Amino acid sequence: QARVHPQRVHQAARDRLADRMSTYGVLFRVTTFGESHGIGVGCIVDGVPANLDLTEADVQPQLTRRRPGQSSIVTPRNEGDIVTILSGTENGKTLGTPIAMMVHNQNQKKFDYANTVQAPRPGHADYTYQVKYGTRASSGGGRASARETIGRVAAGAVAEKWLEQEFNCKVVCWVNSVMDIDIPRDVQVELENNPPNRDFIDNEGALAEDDKCDYFVDRHGQKYSRTDGAPLGAAGEGDLKFADGKLIYTRCPHAPTAAKMAARIHELRRKEDSTGGVCTCVVTGVPVGLGEPCFDKLEAELAKGMMSLPATKGFEVGEGFNAGRMLGSANNDLFEAGGDGLLKCKTNHAGGTLGGISSGENLVMRVAIKPASSISQDQETVTFDGQAHTLSVKGRHDPCVLPRAPPLLEGMAAITVMDACMRQRARSGGPLKTLAQAAKEEERAAKCARLA
Repeated sequence: QARVHPQRVHQAARDRLADRMSTYGVLFRVTTFGESHGIGVGCIVDGVPANLDLTEADVQPQLTRRRPGQSSIVTPRNEGDIVTILSGTENGKTLGTPIAMMVHNQNQKKFDYANTVQAPRPGHADYTYQVKYGTRASSGGGRASARETIGRVAAGAVAEKWLEQEFNCKVVCWVNSVMDIDIPRDVQVELENNPPNRDFIDNEGALAEDDKCDYFVDRHGQKYSRTDGAPLGAAGEGDLKFADGKLIYTRCPHAPTAAKMAARIHELRRKEDSTGGVCTCVVTGVPVGLGEPCFDKLEAELAKGMMSLPATKGFEVGEGFNAGRMLGSANNDLFEAGGDGLLKCKTNHAGGTLGGISSGENLVMRVAIKPASSISQDQETVTFDGQAHTLSVKGRHDPCVLPRAPPLLEGMAAITVMDACMRQRARSGGPLKTLAQAAKEEERAAKCARLA
C-alpha cells in the first residue's frame, strides 16, 4: 500500500492555508495586499462579471469616507487615499478578468514607531505576529493595521455597484453608540426599519466647530456644548454658522447623540485615551434564498467577514443577544403574503435570515468595535524578552475609530452578499428574486388580469 510522507501532507496543508489567509469569498473573491507603512495597499478582485460600468469614480467616494484626517475627532494622518484601477477594465467597463486596485501610502512616519522595536504594544498584534511568523512589520502594524481595509472598501464598492444594478440592493452603516452614549432606542428601531442613505448619515451626523467657540452647531442651526454635548438651543445672531465652521463627521444620524459623542471623543483626546462603540449595518433589497447551510449560513459568512476587520469584538444579527431575553411569542416573525409566490414577515426580529438563509427582509447587523489600542499615555509593560518597560506610543492615532468604520462594514457586507448571490445563482441556475421584485410582478399580473 502506497504511503504519503507526512512532510508532504503538512506542506499541502500549509499551501491551502497560505491560499486563504488573505483571500475572502468563493465565487466573488477578494485578495488584499500591502502594509500600513509600505509603498501601498490594495486588492485583487476576481469573479466580477464583464460589462459592468466601473471607473475610479465608483470606488473613490467610499475610500474618501474612510480616509484619515477628516476632522478633529480622528487621526490627523493626512492621506488622500486616491485609488487607481490597474487592470480588469477598459473604456469604463469590466472585462470579466481580475480587477486590481491600489492606493499609494503617502504620509508614513516610520520613526514614530522606533520605540516599539523592543516592546510589543499592548492591545496590538505585534506580539502575536512575532510569535506566529518569527518577524513582523516594524512600523504601523503592517497587515494588522486598518490601512489593510482599503482593499476591502475598494472591493466592496465594486460589489455594491453590481448589487444595486442587479437587485436595487443597497448597504448602509452608521455609528449607533460610542462608549456609553447610544442613539435613543426608538430612533434605532426607526433607522433599522427605514434605513437612511449615506448622504443623510454623513450630513445629519456632521457638526461644525471653531476653536474660538465652546459649542458645536448642527446643520439645523442647533447648538451643543463642546464639553458634554448638552443642547444649548438655536444659534443666534453672531453665533457660529454651520457652513462657516470646521466640520466633524461622526456618522451618527441623530444630531443630539452625535454632539455627545463628539464631546466625549474630544475629552478622550485631551486625556490621551481612546474608546470604542457599536455600528449598525443594514442591507436592503436582499434576494431570497442566500446562504449555504450548515456551515456557510449567511449570518455565519457575515460574522466571519465583519470579525475579520481590525478591532471588531462582537457581532449580532436582528435582536442578537437581546433575543435571549425574549419570549418566543414576541420573537417570532409572523408571515403574510409577499407576492408572486413569496412570503414576507410582519416584523424582523430575526434580522433578515431564517435557518441561515435570507428571507428577503432587511439584513440588520451590529458590530462592536474596541477602543483604539494606540494611546499616548505611558504604559507599564514588558519587552519581547520579558523585561519591565515603560512604553510611550507616539504618532497620529484615532481616539475613536467609529466615525471612520462605516465604509469598512459596508464593504464587507457587500462583498459577502455578492458572493452569496453568485453562489445561489450557480446553485439554482435561474434568476434571484427580491421581495420588491415579487411585489412588482404581482402588481403587473393583477393589472394584466384586470385588462383581460
